[in-house]
Amino acid sequence: MIKLDKVDKSFDSYKALNKLSLNVNSGEIYGLLGANGAGKSTTLNLILGFLKPDSGFIKINDVNIINTDIIGYIPENVNLYPYLSGIENLDYFCKLSGFNYDNNELSSFLNECGLQEDAHNKLISNYSKGMRQKVGIAIAYSKKAKVYLLDEPASGLDPLSSNELSDLLKKLAANGSAILMASHDLFRVRETCNKIGILKNGNLIKEMDAKEITSEELEKVYLNFMKN
Repeated sequence: MIKLDKVDKSFDSYKALNKLSLNVNSGEIYGLLGANGAGKSTTLNLILGFLKPDSGFIKINDVNIINTDIIGYIPENVNLYPYLSGIENLDYFCKLSGFNYDNNELSSFLNECGLQEDAHNKLISNYSKGMRQKVGIAIAYSKKAKVYLLDEPASGLDPLSSNELSDLLKKLAANGSAILMASHDLFRVRETCNKIGILKNGNLIKEMDAKEITSEELEKVYLNFMKN
């Protein structure tokens, strides 16, 4: 579903990605770990079509042309309209994507993404970062996308909400979506993902099956690669 083959990307003399190749299949959650500057966000921006690779190719659904209509994107910091409520923001962004839902459907999306019902009609200006994140997740979820890209999706979420997010991602994957999640959270990646990749200085230096490694082992492997 998501395929990168020998993708290079540089910014002037800085090499952001070096011949990056990875695959995320339908029904799979891939966790991309790495420090700041490793190339995680660059990878997501290339898949979204915000950047163009210097060489190599990117395919979504076996097609070279990036079709954002089938992609749900959840950034680390969700930009919402503060003078609208949570449900109004969701309604607005749904309509921008060509979806027209009634209030019951919109509330259902927000509920499934962990936002308490008494907050649905409150202004975003009164929301915590975690609550705004849940609206952002609902916006992506409502697109019924086949591909989901997440950049630090659990940022600002409490442990319960992070667990609810993991459950939602597993539900999406079970329905056939391909999910690529960039994160610093070793535990959440280990608990959520099927495959894990470690990115360092633009190089994919290690790939693992999440079922074959414990959280403690993953931490040791990750820290070892970061130190050396």
